Amino acid sequence: MKANIGLIGLAVMGQNLVLNMNDHGFKVAVYNRTTSTTQEFLEGPAKDTQVVGANSLEELVGQLQSPRIVMLMVKAGEVVDQYIDTLVPLLSAGDIIVDGGNSLFADTNRRTAQLKEKNINYIGTGVSGGEEGARNGPSIMPGGNKAAWPAVKPIFQAISAKVNGEPCCEWVGDNGAGHYVKMVHNGIEYGDMQLICEAYQLLSEGLGLSADEMHAIFTEWNQGKLSSYLIEISAGILAYKDSDGQPLLEKILDTAGQKGTGKWTGINALDLGIPLTLIGESVFARCLSAQKQERVKAARALPKHTATPFAGDKQAMITAIGDALYAAKIISYAQGFWLMREASKEYKMALNYGEIALMWRGGCIIRSQFLNDIKHAYQTNPQLENLLLADYFIDAMTQSDAGWRKTVILGIEQGIPTPALSSALAYYDGYRSERLPANLLQAQRDYFGAHTYERVDQPRGQFFHTDWTGHGGKTASTTYTV
Repeated sequence: MKANIGLIGLAVMGQNLVLNMNDHGFKVAVYNRTTSTTQEFLEGPAKDTQVVGANSLEELVGQLQSPRIVMLMVKAGEVVDQYIDTLVPLLSAGDIIVDGGNSLFADTNRRTAQLKEKNINYIGTGVSGGEEGARNGPSIMPGGNKAAWPAVKPIFQAISAKVNGEPCCEWVGDNGAGHYVKMVHNGIEYGDMQLICEAYQLLSEGLGLSADEMHAIFTEWNQGKLSSYLIEISAGILAYKDSDGQPLLEKILDTAGQKGTGKWTGINALDLGIPLTLIGESVFARCLSAQKQERVKAARALPKHTATPFAGDKQAMITAIGDALYAAKIISYAQGFWLMREASKEYKMALNYGEIALMWRGGCIIRSQFLNDIKHAYQTNPQLENLLLADYFIDAMTQSDAGWRKTVILGIEQGIPTPALSSALAYYDGYRSERLPANLLQAQRDYFGAHTYERVDQPRGQFFHTDWTGHGGKTASTTYTV
């Protein structure tokens, strides 16, 4: 009996996906560039399964039923292209290559088109859920050449997470749509994580709470509107003790790593002109954390803010911080879905936002309770411009507003940085401002560069230039927006 699918790349995610497929009755052939890794996997985690190994790509392809499905779980970038170039001569028309890594969506656009010319069907799929999700049910976001979907669908939907019996996997769209949605997922993940970190620092340094006290707070939060995977694991982290009985968290160096998907999300937002402020600040916060040596030097050289210990109602402040965390989290999702809406138009992806919310309800890192409310918002109004305009979220923001502001003020008073919480609040205030000071900005641009401006007492689309100094002349610059 030939294998249903072949998988290349036996790192943690690859191994766990293989075992997940095996659990659901699919026979998997595996290959890893380092053959000893393949052997160790077959003799260890995959022992007594129907998983089979291959020592070459030729052998791997030869073990597959038609149409052959080969899934890549390798490092994004040149490595993916190298494997594709090697595989294509071994495959036949109608065979399928799946890239399950975190590839840039533009690369997936290119690969889908190039392989279509060779009659090879290509799928770029986002896989979220980390090690645990890959083993027990991830969120899977496939896109690319839809001709490949019927062959891959039974496998992917079987191994994906299920919520109320529904698989957290559905076709996302053509070309790089799957990897685009995964990119935005990761950007929102950056935002969620940074928001939780800021809440943690406010509770710890601002209110002077212990790890055990914060564990209790996060555990309680996870029972209510903040219920999510990241809140859940944060509670577990706060409870974890090192060998000496002290909280392990306090011994972990405060420098954050990143692999680029959050940065890609921010860059794409700039390209499309979408104010993805919270996610952008979350990326920059990681960059700042990485400058540990310089921060230590600055802490010694620059005068430290002298804060008065918090003397108010701690329980009320804890509630306010929870409200702030919830409101800013809504902003993160609202900005992310706004970006996808613009990308759907710009790149002709025809994304289904309600289905995306469904795929994110289980298995993935950002899974949370209120994704059901996002799904409902788009079911009610598929043309919804911004999640903040849906009734549920209008009510949620209204109820959280006061606590959110108190939380940001606490950070200012205590000298605790809250870049994500603060930028989210600034965006919220800006988004619902009927008038912003961009009138002065346009006047400045016209003053120094004759870039023109529109007037409130004239129809949109008519541009004017003023000779502000009396000797600048009447010639105006060309009007355009990048």
